[in-house]
Order: sequence, then structure tokens, then C-alpha cells
Amino acid sequence: MSDLYVSWSDYHRLIEKLALQVYKSEWEFNQIVCLARGGLRIGDLLSRMFDVPLAVLSTSSYRSGSRSRSALVFSKDLSMTTLNLGSHVLIVDDLVDSGVTLQKTIPWLKQHYGFYIEEMRTGVLWYKDCSVIKPDYYVDYLADNPWIHQPFEKYEDMKPSDLLELEKVE
Repeated sequence: MSDLYVSWSDYHRLIEKLALQVYKSEWEFNQIVCLARGGLRIGDLLSRMFDVPLAVLSTSSYRSGSRSRSALVFSKDLSMTTLNLGSHVLIVDDLVDSGVTLQKTIPWLKQHYGFYIEEMRTGVLWYKDCSVIKPDYYVDYLADNPWIHQPFEKYEDMKPSDLLELEKVE
């Protein structure tokens, strides 16, 4: 298993490819739910492109800066600016690794917001072979399950005080 390194330009291009895939499917949705933190950037850009409201569900299964998983935790509620959740929901995240987060998100949404939901679909940038769930939309299928180094990873261990040193170099 090798590591996969992703630049900012590659990352944005993958989001554009995901948007095209959803668009070409001709599925009409009226809400995006992004899984934070990994799905925040993806949800934001897709929400802008498709001009639909964005809701955020905070989840956590990795310790910051670590490859080891901890217990899956969901926020108490969705954060959204609409009165109700849409009826056709696109759930987005950056990747499905084990797939457990995405797999457990669907029943969580049904339990808490099922009254409003008629249909849900899922979209990610990377779909790993080891996942227990296959997303409806994905850009890259990764048969060898690499660890993905995303461009914002450098901020995992950075502190605001570290920026002082960077400022001195500029």
C-alpha cells in the first residue's frame, strides 16, 4: 500500500469531476449534507455550483494528525440555514475509507430528519476497496487502499505561533 499525495489543484479538479458526475446523472436534489470535517470544502463548492442549501453534520472518527480511528461521534444536530432539510439529499464527504461513517450517517439522518427525506444519495472523491459501502458517486476508486495526503494536511499539526516563523521567512 503506497501513499497518495494530492495537491490543491488536483483536489479542486476532483471536486469538479464529482460535480460533473452528479450533473450528468440528471438526479435532481435540493439539499447537500456535508460530513465535517472532510466533506466541508466539497459541500461548500458543490452547494455553490448547484445553488442548493448546504447543511453540515459534524462527525469524527480519526484523531487529529493520526491514522488511527477512534469511536465514531455525531453532532447532536445538523447545522443548516433552511427551516427544514430538503427532500432529495446529496451526502458528501472526501472519501470512504472503512465506509463506517457514511454507512452510519444514512440511518442517523433517517432517524433525525426522515420525515423530510424522500431520497438520499452519496458522493465522495475517493472510494477505497476496503469500504463496507459503495457511494453512489465517486471520482477515484482506490483498489490498493492508500493513505491519502490531502493538501490541507499540513495544518493538522500547525499552531498559530508557527505562522510567526513563516512570516519571518517571507
